[in-house]
Amino acid sequence: MKKLLIAAAAIGAALPAAGQTVAVTNARLVIGDGSAPVEGGTVVVRDGRVVAAGAGVAVPAGVPVIDAGGRWVTPGLFAGFSRVGIVEVDGVSETDDSAAGNSPFNAAIDVSPAVNPKTSAITLNRAEGITRAVVAPEARGSIFAGQGAIIDLGADMDAVSKPRAFQFMVYGEEGGRRAGGSRPAAIAMLKNILFEVRDYARAPASFADRGKDALLTRADAQALVPVVTGQVPLLVHVERASDILVVLDLKREVPALMLVVVGANEGWTVARQIAAAKVPVLASALSDLPASFEQLAATQSNIGRMQAAGVMVGIGMINDDEARQARLIKQYAGNLVALTKVPGASGLDWGQAFATISSKPAEAMGMGGEYGSLRPGRRGDVVVWDGDPLEIGTAAVQVFIDGVEQPIETRQDQLRKRYFDPKEGALPKAYQR
Repeated sequence: MKKLLIAAAAIGAALPAAGQTVAVTNARLVIGDGSAPVEGGTVVVRDGRVVAAGAGVAVPAGVPVIDAGGRWVTPGLFAGFSRVGIVEVDGVSETDDSAAGNSPFNAAIDVSPAVNPKTSAITLNRAEGITRAVVAPEARGSIFAGQGAIIDLGADMDAVSKPRAFQFMVYGEEGGRRAGGSRPAAIAMLKNILFEVRDYARAPASFADRGKDALLTRADAQALVPVVTGQVPLLVHVERASDILVVLDLKREVPALMLVVVGANEGWTVARQIAAAKVPVLASALSDLPASFEQLAATQSNIGRMQAAGVMVGIGMINDDEARQARLIKQYAGNLVALTKVPGASGLDWGQAFATISSKPAEAMGMGGEYGSLRPGRRGDVVVWDGDPLEIGTAAVQVFIDGVEQPIETRQDQLRKRYFDPKEGALPKAYQR
């Protein structure tokens, strides 16, 4: 396959390359919107955005062309919930910016400045076809964890695609712990916080900030105003069916809320209510054991059953090595396809399953017009694969972000090259680049 070198000098530079122009032809093309793959398809990216994708698409004159040779070509994968880029080593607090247990601030915490484009997890997941990710903080001092970001996994120092893209909070067992020991305490805390936020919104100058002794600082109140006014989504981690219903009921108190449920292991049991509320879900894909008292009804058929009930569902990874292994979403989506062959189980067809790791999470975050598919106008995030991307042995051959080809060599690749030949050179291998 012809290899196109695009903006090579920009790859790895301090600033991202400007959106590029490229066409990929002769592809088994996946749009990412739930439709079936298109044989002999073409995708055209101009100035970093998709202008056309499908069968019979003509390539404009002067556009560089890559012949995919019949290989699978898809939109870049969108990790629906992760902590990629803000954690390097869990056991080393200096490398973990996911939570701040001793801070007086909670909702005001913004993960964007902590995102490290050079962390090994970004390189590893980019090589596996992940091009965008939802990055969320962890809750410590309150039910509110802070403001998360949408990032790209490009090889430059400008990783944050959208800062302060959402607010993240916890309910259920974890929310009860953060609020003082029970679910009722968490609801009381939430209602009091919302009351104070409304006061702040009406008269910011007169808001009484009691500093570290306050349930809500001025900065926290300011960060929550876009949530209660429906300008940014509120992602809520919740697992138990009854807890999901409590969260859905928040829309009665604050009608403007843009709720997104995260986790939802028991979501299938209240799928009709979730669908009626028009609340999207970023679900854990393969949980099938009662790992806690709030997951007693966990089943691998959860996503299939929710989607059959009309719920918009994407795959998210919470409490699942989400700081490093976002790449597992490919395997999880593939297993949803395999479930269609298991008697009594509920899975998804191939196009629907791929959408759970591309367009659906982007749409859940209110960003389906930018990311997650190869529809015209979306960012030119494109991946060429050496096989079916939902098969476990498939690898990405080329990865483009905004039309710019990205390096996909990982540290593991470099170590393999270094030690494949055991003989020492002029210097021991540990000193070789």
